Amino acid sequence: MTPELRTERLIIRAWEPADAPAALRIYGADEVTGRLTPEMDALRDETAMRTVLQAWSEAQPSLVPPAGRWAVVRAEDGEPIGGLALRQLPPYDEDFELSWHLRPDAWGSGYATEAARALAGWAFEQGLEELFAVARPDNERAAATARRLGMEWVGETDKYYGTRLTVFRMRPSDLG
Repeated sequence: MTPELRTERLIIRAWEPADAPAALRIYGADEVTGRLTPEMDALRDETAMRTVLQAWSEAQPSLVPPAGRWAVVRAEDGEPIGGLALRQLPPYDEDFELSWHLRPDAWGSGYATEAARALAGWAFEQGLEELFAVARPDNERAAATARRLGMEWVGETDKYYGTRLTVFRMRPSDLG
């Protein structure tokens, strides 16, 4: 099941092909894609972005629940400002990652924390016992968001994606 979740300021919903222009402002920004794990090349045009959104939509039914990718939409104007993902971390048999991606002009407004908290709550309702967030050691913004979510720093590892990453963990009782 793909949720549509609402918070005070946000709607979390499935990505749609019509979101390509807004999604490109997120996944076309080097400051976003260069920080993703694994790193991805920034998309450069709406056609490529639309193709990625279509691929995410088509992959959804075959993902291990509650995995998926969602748009973060500002409720006041219906503008997609970010994305969320729940996915299994390599080696793809146990740990679930919660990740958040906002377009740069939406940074610093608390949207990432608000959206990720809502999705984490939903994921725990689906039976997950813990979620992880991974970030490059120099990604202080991601680490700060993880801490605001109530995630606990558990160390660094190169277990995921073959690169050194800082790892944070959250359990249902951490949501508060």
